[in-house]
Amino acid sequence: MLGDADAAADAAQEVFVKILEQQAPTNAEHLTRLLWRMATNRCLNVIYNHANQTRALDGEALLERIVSSDDVEERYMNRGVLRKLFDKHPESSRIIAVLHFLDGMTLKETAREVKMSVSGVRKRLRALRETLVELEDV
Repeated sequence: MLGDADAAADAAQEVFVKILEQQAPTNAEHLTRLLWRMATNRCLNVIYNHANQTRALDGEALLERIVSSDDVEERYMNRGVLRKLFDKHPESSRIIAVLHFLDGMTLKETAREVKMSVSGVRKRLRALRETLVELEDV
């Protein structure tokens, strides 16, 4: 499922540790089903987390490219992309993005400034990144 022997070994080890911690059933049939289900769920979680991390890194790289562009033509194009991006999100998301990415505030500082939780700010930034990656794909 994972396509990587080391990742599969890590996932299997995590499953066995959980089995030992939970004092799994001793019936062989039930234990086999439990192992199969737990291994499948663990592998799916690994795949899901990897995909999310990759999308976040793609979004970060794209944001960095937009913010640090020195080329006049590219800056003009970036303004259009940013306009499309922020049209799809609340005004407060733009403020969060400016505070965090341009002003260099931490998530905690940004959250305090906009009177939101850190997880709320993180969620808004993730949504912006995802939309930005979608716009880049188009």
